[in-house]
Amino acid sequence: MFDRGSIYLAKLYPSKGSEVGKTIPVLVMQTNMLNHIGHTTVIIVPLTTQCIDNAYPLRFPIHKREQLKQTSDLLCDQLRAIDINRLTPTKIASLTNEEILSVELQIQIVLGFE
Repeated sequence: MFDRGSIYLAKLYPSKGSEVGKTIPVLVMQTNMLNHIGHTTVIIVPLTTQCIDNAYPLRFPIHKREQLKQTSDLLCDQLRAIDINRLTPTKIASLTNEEILSVELQIQIVLGFE
């Protein structure tokens, strides 16, 4: 079972073009209503350790914490659905409720839902 607002490792290969395509941390954004009933896919946001300042709304900084060893950026413009079998079962870290709300806002802007 995976939790919304938590970070796990995911195997994102094979990839195409400029998609992220390796095993990296990802943030689960999908509602727990689906996550906890055995839904076979999950909506995630990948992280990168190649941080860029002032990249709002495309990136959201996540400071290292728990098992997330490096400060990273969430790639809010690379939201995607993946099969749950791509995720490792061990949670690396969790976002605060305030951080989740900020990420939601940035994703809404990127998707034109503002």
